[in-house]
Amino acid sequence: MASTLIEISDNLARRLKQQEFPAPVSHVYNPLVYAREMHAQYLERYGSGTREIVLLGMNPGPWGMVQTGVPFGEVGIVRNWLKLDGTVNKPSNEHAKVPVRGLDSPRSEVSGARLWGWAKETYKTPKRFFKQFFVINYCPLAFLIESGRNFTPDKLPAETRKRLEDVCDRALFEMIELLRPRLVIGVGAFAEKRATIALDGSGVSIARILHPSPASPAANRGWSRQAIAQLREIGVDLPKARTIA
Repeated sequence: MASTLIEISDNLARRLKQQEFPAPVSHVYNPLVYAREMHAQYLERYGSGTREIVLLGMNPGPWGMVQTGVPFGEVGIVRNWLKLDGTVNKPSNEHAKVPVRGLDSPRSEVSGARLWGWAKETYKTPKRFFKQFFVINYCPLAFLIESGRNFTPDKLPAETRKRLEDVCDRALFEMIELLRPRLVIGVGAFAEKRATIALDGSGVSIARILHPSPASPAANRGWSRQAIAQLREIGVDLPKARTIA
């Protein structure tokens, strides 16, 4: 069994190379490969040891982890708060409308700005946040259709989705074995569902908070305030802090 998060990540990347994805998917980005240096930095610097709580996202956003290799990795937060700085190469099949520019990307991912912005506002320093939390994605692949629009893994055909889930379930289980949290919180319904299935019998509690996507009308009505309320209802001990949008 892999003994580090980086080994699990590398094994996951190798297994996913065997996967094929039919139309309407036209482009697949795997930041575990082309942004490995940044992703490994994140895991090495912030993922060592055990953790009380793991926040689990669905898959990379085009202006977040696709650019930085960090889950929900909004460029400004990754560069200025997490202080990560490494090489990000190009994906093998880059879409013209979703260019990968790493930390030079001019775009900001709203979901990542909200989630990591809450972490920064509440915990002030990465050290304080990561003492309690770690953030990972269930699936490391980003899918695009021909127009360049994002295509989420829950919309894949059933057989394709099952093959992908088998691989991602295994990696999630292995990561949770290492991190040994008491609680895994799905950021959104999909992540909660996959955690419930992949971690069945592990003894880890599963919960959910609202996803910070700007496509969610609820999230656009003060995501941070709602997420804090949900976390406290779940039983997460949080410092008091001013809420942000």
